[in-house]
Amino acid sequence: MQPPAVQQTATEILDPAAQYMRRRRTALWVTISLLSLSMVVLAVGLTSATQTDNVPVAGYYPGITLSFGAFLGIVGIHLLENRRPMLIAAIVFISIGVITSFFCAIVDGVIAAEFIDKRPLVEDRCDFYASGSGYAYDSYYTEVTCRSFNGACKLKVKSNTCYCCYLYNCESPDYHAHYYEFTGVGSCWDVIHLYRLLWANVVLNVSGVFLGIITAALLGAYKDMNPTPLMSPSPSPLPHILYNPTQHYAGFCPSGQALPAYPNYPIPMQHYSNYQAPSTPQPVPEGGPASTSCPSEEGQSQPPSQPPTQPPSQGGSQEPGGYMLTPNAPVLYGSSYGPFEKPPPYAC
Repeated sequence: MQPPAVQQTATEILDPAAQYMRRRRTALWVTISLLSLSMVVLAVGLTSATQTDNVPVAGYYPGITLSFGAFLGIVGIHLLENRRPMLIAAIVFISIGVITSFFCAIVDGVIAAEFIDKRPLVEDRCDFYASGSGYAYDSYYTEVTCRSFNGACKLKVKSNTCYCCYLYNCESPDYHAHYYEFTGVGSCWDVIHLYRLLWANVVLNVSGVFLGIITAALLGAYKDMNPTPLMSPSPSPLPHILYNPTQHYAGFCPSGQALPAYPNYPIPMQHYSNYQAPSTPQPVPEGGPASTSCPSEEGQSQPPSQPPTQPPSQGGSQEPGGYMLTPNAPVLYGSSYGPFEKPPPYAC
């Protein structure tokens, strides 16, 4: 059952890196999509703005701000040090572009719907005046006759102009509900092309509003994420410890600084000493008693586990081995291990 646990641990380690890479990839692709859309908006807007000289078009302004903000976003995604300031600047420009797209979509939609009437253009009821012979562009004006229900009137047109007498009101020449002339065109079909480009600008700008909001939200969430290593660190192997009687258990024993101080009150002492007092060999007389034994032999014959019957006095006591025990001395235990036995791991 160990491999599944190891696999689950590896999956948990890889989750932050996978989430970071997924957020980064999503933010990058959405920003690239916004950059592509903004370039299309800029191209279509510039094309529609150059179709005529008297019809204003505002569809290319959002393309400038959105493309610049998307470019800053792509650069910021690939940065590591100054990523956050760059992404903040990208979010600001994208937000400005979103607001600009919203208003420009309204302006272009109103112009296309209310001020351009394509019915006389489609029905071929408009005329085109190119230029007089021997005159350059925009340097010749002429008067044409437009007929209405009440009579005829004169209309002054410029070179390369598509005009519609059907839309011109002879009774009130200063007020017109629709554009009745389009200057700077090659033919009246350029006006129809302009009408379609205006609606294309409206659709693209509306799409830029929604895509810009999504991009700004993703970049805002990505800028607060910290980069994580792409590969999870491999689990470190267990330390290989060689047996050394002096250093094998050095890491498992507490340091001297962590040991508590000994109290100052008297503690019952338990002393077991295997120390043998040096004895001077004495000659045994030939007729002496055979049962006489030295004190060292009596000390060796005494069992080591017999505790003292009375605690030592407070002023200290003299042991047979020659040591002076103080009241603050620790309890001494005799070694119960042979010279070739290994102590347990918890023994210090």
